Amino acid sequence: MARLYLFAEGLTEQTFANTVLKPHLANFGVYMHKPVLIAHARKKGKVHRGGGKNFTAMQNDINRFLKQESGNDVFFTTMIDLYALHAKFPGIEEAEKLRHDPYKRVDALEKAWLNETGDRRFIPFIQLHEFEAYLFFDVSQFAFFFDNADSQISALQRTIDVQFPELIDDGQHTAPSKRIIAKLPEYEDSKTTVGSQMVERIGLENIRSKCPHFKAWIERIERLGAKSGHNDS
Repeated sequence: MARLYLFAEGLTEQTFANTVLKPHLANFGVYMHKPVLIAHARKKGKVHRGGGKNFTAMQNDINRFLKQESGNDVFFTTMIDLYALHAKFPGIEEAEKLRHDPYKRVDALEKAWLNETGDRRFIPFIQLHEFEAYLFFDVSQFAFFFDNADSQISALQRTIDVQFPELIDDGQHTAPSKRIIAKLPEYEDSKTTVGSQMVERIGLENIRSKCPHFKAWIERIERLGAKSGHNDS
């Protein structure tokens, strides 16, 4: 069995990881510790968590866990957004040259982050472009959470009719979460519960079928159980 620490950008990712991903991975021999909200600051010896917009604080947080856990059967991963990524993120300037190809861009950033961390047990995952992209696999599920929203849901459906969820752009007003909130303002205050429950209703397998970057990450951490005791490169 492998052990896994997951650093989540926010409560939505933390809830998803704990309620959906954790039991799923247990079937593959991967035990996930309680997902950790990633640090955004450290003041007077106290770590402040959530947000993930301060790269130095975030990296220091990960490094502390890496030092505390030295075994080859323990791994570390993340769920942070490509949308509004911190300006000091490693490799961000070079990755900007790949903005025309979101998959190559996010791969380049993850490789730069792995190199910065210098530990092969670390499996960086940056979401394209944020968690809410996965909800666009089946926006009809919003009807279970919001009443009288047929027209708003239809408008959201038109967004995904022309592209895969991970390819919805990361504009200030057009990123996945911004599109949802524009049509369903109530989502902003309920996304922690609605987001993870929608993913559970949609199903990981369905999301994988249209989110290649997410699929590759899930499959990689599933394999950790079979490779317990060995570094996964």
